Amino acid sequence: MTLLAASNISKRYGGLMALTDVDFTVGSGEFVAVIGPNGAGKSTFLNVLTGLTPPSAGKVFLSGNDITQAYTHDRVRSGLGRTFQHGRLFTRLSVIENVMTGAAIRGKRGDRQLREDSLAILASMGLSNVSDRPIGALSYGQRRMVELCRALACQPKVLLLDEPAAGLNSGEVELLMQRLTALRERHELAVVLIEHNMGMVMRLAQRILVLNFGSKIAEGSPAEIQSNPAVLSAYLGEGYANARD
Repeated sequence: MTLLAASNISKRYGGLMALTDVDFTVGSGEFVAVIGPNGAGKSTFLNVLTGLTPPSAGKVFLSGNDITQAYTHDRVRSGLGRTFQHGRLFTRLSVIENVMTGAAIRGKRGDRQLREDSLAILASMGLSNVSDRPIGALSYGQRRMVELCRALACQPKVLLLDEPAAGLNSGEVELLMQRLTALRERHELAVVLIEHNMGMVMRLAQRILVLNFGSKIAEGSPAEIQSNPAVLSAYLGEGYANARD
């Protein structure tokens, strides 16, 4: 079943077309990556999907409902969660309090229930031991995990991740991949990943959308994308293909 769909999305900033007629779908339990060079329109596309940026043309659908004009918080309540390329945690709050802000947006629940739900999410991500620490006391990798927990606390049907591996070391990236795989399998969660770490993309994604200069230049399985001449030319490079041979 298609959960999230974008139809002919375009975004114009004055004379600049940041996105041009981009179509996209993600189904229940599916893991889809969006890749492309810097300036390709990836984050703009995510901003359109989440309501931070209105499209100049096209429509966005969630569970079959037109949400093109919906506010961001209404999209979250309808099942669309997101993390950001540059973390947006509340630094004056503790870890558990940050996660509780995500849980609270889903509707009115008592503080005790919000805390219990948030602690369960932190436990699933291996962060129980830092639940009462201030955000400023955490490592960068831990902060990225907390942001993911806050997004999960919204109980999303579709989770959008904007470069979650940025700034992480190899061990943290491996742990992140393990957590994401487990979450998707456990909750049948649909995931949309923007990421420059191609090792992570090729291991996790079932399907990959490639943007360049705001337009879709390819879409397919990891194997298809890795051998696509247009993708190799625009982004991956011939050296990537040679390294795989």
